[in-house]
Amino acid sequence: MRLKSIPYKWVVATIFVVGLFMDIMDTTIVNVALPTLAKDFGASAASIEWVVLGYLVSLAVWIPASGWVGDRFGTKRTFLFALFAFTLASALCGQAHSAGELIAFRILQGVGGGMLTPVGTAMLFRAFPPAERAKASTVLILPTVLAPALGPIVGGWLVTDLSWRWIFYVNLPLGVLGFIFGAVMLREDRQPNAGRFDIPGFFLSGSGLALVLFALSQGPEKGWRSTEVLATGISGVLLFAMLVWVELSVAEPMLDLRLYKERMFRNANLVQAITYGGLIGALFLLPQFLQTLRGLSALQSGLATFPQAVGIMITSQVVGRLYPRIGPRRLVVGGLVSLAFISLLFIKVDLNTSLWLIRALMFTRGICVAFAFVPLQAATYSNISRADTGRASALFSTQRQFGGALGVAALATVWIGRTKALSVGATGTALTSARVGGFHDAFIASAVFAAVGAVVALLIRDRDAASTLPRLFKADDAAPMIDDEERALAAAMAH
Repeated sequence: MRLKSIPYKWVVATIFVVGLFMDIMDTTIVNVALPTLAKDFGASAASIEWVVLGYLVSLAVWIPASGWVGDRFGTKRTFLFALFAFTLASALCGQAHSAGELIAFRILQGVGGGMLTPVGTAMLFRAFPPAERAKASTVLILPTVLAPALGPIVGGWLVTDLSWRWIFYVNLPLGVLGFIFGAVMLREDRQPNAGRFDIPGFFLSGSGLALVLFALSQGPEKGWRSTEVLATGISGVLLFAMLVWVELSVAEPMLDLRLYKERMFRNANLVQAITYGGLIGALFLLPQFLQTLRGLSALQSGLATFPQAVGIMITSQVVGRLYPRIGPRRLVVGGLVSLAFISLLFIKVDLNTSLWLIRALMFTRGICVAFAFVPLQAATYSNISRADTGRASALFSTQRQFGGALGVAALATVWIGRTKALSVGATGTALTSARVGGFHDAFIASAVFAAVGAVVALLIRDRDAASTLPRLFKADDAAPMIDDEERALAAAMAH
């Protein structure tokens, strides 16, 4: 098959998967190498932590701006620039000779990473018509769940058997091939209504999100009452408050908060942020349990959590076919209720639990997550115009980044706080039991995330996603064909 004969929507899907996979995997692959980096560079744990924080802060600055940049300069040009910057920075990170160099190159890497996902999402949902959004979502979910699961596995193997430098060099072949393929096959897409660059919005959104994400990342370890955490957290919230006022006052804002007036976009984004927070929080929590208490290596731990990604990948194809027949609401609510139940079962996991049982639980979690994520991603942009898709994807990515950070911070706080409380005066076996109990309480918190997401998902109305559900709704979108079923489900859930 010649490249020119490939339908354009699948060209976009392919190049987007490459960029998104590299971007997301890089957020987890580096974590397993931090002790080795500190040793090789002779750096303190506090300074080497900025290898992760520098990237996180850079993402926070550029994610909100990505929508305007893509609309103004073209999605093809912006995506290729982001992919080039990410790949070049990966090569520079791999040859870094000091902690300072590595941190600087990670910040550069975040410039590319911050624009890859939002711009790629806009390209994807512009290429797929509304009726095929479920197909687009099954494409989008693969790197979203596979990359963070593979990160610890690949990172553990590379650091153990090769060198930490290869956790960055592994991006190069994908980046180069993706850039060449994109340069040849992608079409340029500019929006005439991009407007002028919103300097106040850029400053307020980037600095506000960066400060809040920094506070969330430091709060569990340094304490939420520490001066550093309070100062950055409160400053970030105040900047966000100013951002809301500014963005609602200008005609062409950096973050178009007016898009939240659209009910499906607002509700789906809220559920997505909550669900993603619980997902990433659990992916942070379980490796801590397996490595600190069970004594597993990073590679062994990664292999124990990886079945969740397998469950998502397999089930997403099934959910993609169910979505046009059932609609988003029942799929999302059912998936999140099931996810809450499965998450609660982790309170039965202890130091003697078979790893195969843990893998089975993670695989089942993946099935539940697929039932929530695919419909959410298919329905979110149902009523967003083509012209607004760029800014909508920037909002979506910003909220997801915040949700992930909040989930990790919440579960880490419960884990650390409850472990300290249960360990007071405990020794020997009692101390071990106390540490296991801290993890159990954190797993309960992860179930709460899913349960809250299920309750919020009741706000979703299938009618609002009519453009993606031609089988369920009449052409004029006036009279949904499932009203009676929807009302019966709402009544059942209410009781």
